[in-house]
Amino acid sequence: MARTQVDEGKLAYRAYLNSQRGWSHHTHDEDMKQYHLMQAGDPRAPEEAERIIRSGTPGTLSTDPVRNMKYLFVCTATIATRFAIEGGMEAEEAYNASDLYIQRMDVLRDVEEVIALRTDMMRFFTQRMANIKKEGVYSRPVVLAQDHIRAHLNERIRVSDLADVVGLNESYLSTLFRRETGLTITDYVSQERVATAKNMLRYSEMTAAAIATSLGFSTQSYFTKVFREHTGFTPSEFRKRFFRESGMGSA
Repeated sequence: MARTQVDEGKLAYRAYLNSQRGWSHHTHDEDMKQYHLMQAGDPRAPEEAERIIRSGTPGTLSTDPVRNMKYLFVCTATIATRFAIEGGMEAEEAYNASDLYIQRMDVLRDVEEVIALRTDMMRFFTQRMANIKKEGVYSRPVVLAQDHIRAHLNERIRVSDLADVVGLNESYLSTLFRRETGLTITDYVSQERVATAKNMLRYSEMTAAAIATSLGFSTQSYFTKVFREHTGFTPSEFRKRFFRESGMGSA
């Protein structure tokens, strides 16, 4: 059998050196506490995350302090993402948030900056989980309909198609959807398209016409009309005011 790069002897020697320094890693429970707090939407999570990373025993993955903190950051992002998804956050949203934070971290050159961004990332996930806890618990047909809508925003979305997806007749699905969400299916589709358009206007350089087409609006003028109804701005006004305003978007 081929010899591995890290054998039992090396592990034993590492354990000996750590014992001589009086140093040990956090226990599993200590390390996981921050993530359990985050998953529960507990506002103490960011504070606990910073306490752990500043405790002096988070782990040594590199002899270079900045690189070491960056490696620890990626570990945190990976675990936080998994906990968030298990807690009910949409997988794509969680992965995208993780990617954005890691991209922003990658250009940092100071340990304190990396720690501050790590705390901000934990705050983001905690707040998102808290919001999820507050949101209404929808029935399975409504959740399936919402998932289908979000996955097909670039297509024409008909109630009949949604009814087929969830296995209900159109009338009952429409009634159920409005009762649980407070919105008609048409209004919900518009809301999701506008929310996506806002991010595209903030973080991409796509034209309003291209965004309108990519999100299934019949014309640019109709896109502008719907966007203004939801935001109070035309797409061009929104872009001028909010383009890359968010810290996450400027990485």
